Amino acid sequence: MKKTVSALLAVATVAGSLVAIAPAAKADGGQIAAGVAGGLIGGALLGSAIASSRPAYAAPAPVYVEEPPPCRVVRERFWDDYRGVWRTRRVEVCD
Repeated sequence: MKKTVSALLAVATVAGSLVAIAPAAKADGGQIAAGVAGGLIGGALLGSAIASSRPAYAAPAPVYVEEPPPCRVVRERFWDDYRGVWRTRRVEVCD
């Protein structure tokens, strides 16, 4: 998909440049045509070199980590001496 979008973008750029240059072109010994052709060829070479290059970032190999023992959180009632009431708190219990 990425290559298709890049190719379509390149075709649209070339077509746009040809349309933009065509009305203003003059026959001055072929200088403009040579400049346009050189630009298109240079752009194609540079674009293909960039497209075929490797990405700058390679993902690291996966690392497997052992799972810790399963734990769960339970609610526990306790007596709060300061307030004089029963309260609940969450406590992690690992089997």
